[in-house]
Amino acid sequence: MKSVVEQVVNRHEPLKVTRRAGEAFVVISANDWEREQETLYVLQSQSLMQQIAASLETHNRDKGYIPTEEQMNEITGF
Repeated sequence: MKSVVEQVVNRHEPLKVTRRAGEAFVVISANDWEREQETLYVLQSQSLMQQIAASLETHNRDKGYIPTEEQMNEITGF
């Protein structure tokens, strides 16, 4: 079982397990589960989705924020 859990964690692929009685459950890494919860939170928040839409619109009109090279290096860690 340890090797299966290692694969789930390292590959970031959830594993669906079906019990003999037919009931199923999913094994997912804690980090992946937290990321999914954050995504669901954003998708369910009308104000956050409006902010994302407005940001995308601004970006598509080439009016978005453009960081300096120094800021980009800080963001990317280079």
